[in-house]
Amino acid sequence: MLRSLTLILSLTLAASAVHADIRADVAKKFPGSTADDVRPAPMPGLYELRRGGDIVYVTPDGRYAMMGDLYDLSTNSNLSETRRRGLRTELLAAVPDSQTLVFSPKDPKYTINVFTDVDCGYCRKLHSQIAEYNRLGVRVRYLFFPRTGPDTESWHKAESVWCAADRNDALTRAKRGETLKSKPCGTTPVAKEYQLGEDLGVQGTPTIVLANGELLPGYVPPAMLVDHLKTVAR
Repeated sequence: MLRSLTLILSLTLAASAVHADIRADVAKKFPGSTADDVRPAPMPGLYELRRGGDIVYVTPDGRYAMMGDLYDLSTNSNLSETRRRGLRTELLAAVPDSQTLVFSPKDPKYTINVFTDVDCGYCRKLHSQIAEYNRLGVRVRYLFFPRTGPDTESWHKAESVWCAADRNDALTRAKRGETLKSKPCGTTPVAKEYQLGEDLGVQGTPTIVLANGELLPGYVPPAMLVDHLKTVAR
């Protein structure tokens, strides 16, 4: 019995060492990656490479890579999307409330993260209903994602919002089209949140990310959003 346990342990350690070597070798093929970004994929013979909030599948030698979703047909589950949701949740959990603009009811039932652009029409429509989202129990954490990119008018407006004495009021006024007169205040989270949005695959605004990591591209009316959140919470 003891010999069997020793053999099993030895084989397990040997397999772990092999995986560690492969993970390190694969990571070297992709600049900016580390061994921690690589792990065995659910499908034997492949490895999963984490790229921000997304994943690709690679062969053990790092020569071939595949993009797309991996399904478990026995359960009809999308393993890739499940993994992406976990990564989104992890990355957003690392963003403190102090780095976002929070609009919340007294006793929120749900929390959503919204990547927003000051000048985006549907972002403005969403924000014009912020009181209704709150009334329905939705806590909104806004993160900046100026679609036009760095050093553009929308980018500078986002920085002006952040540098205002009352950021929530400044965001509301900016989304109404008012010109803010905030003084520069040094480092803002705009660049960091913009990069986070890119890492998560945000392609437009508003983009809503739920607490379970599900990504909803585009505007969703308050009542419709809450109906969906109720199904997620079940």
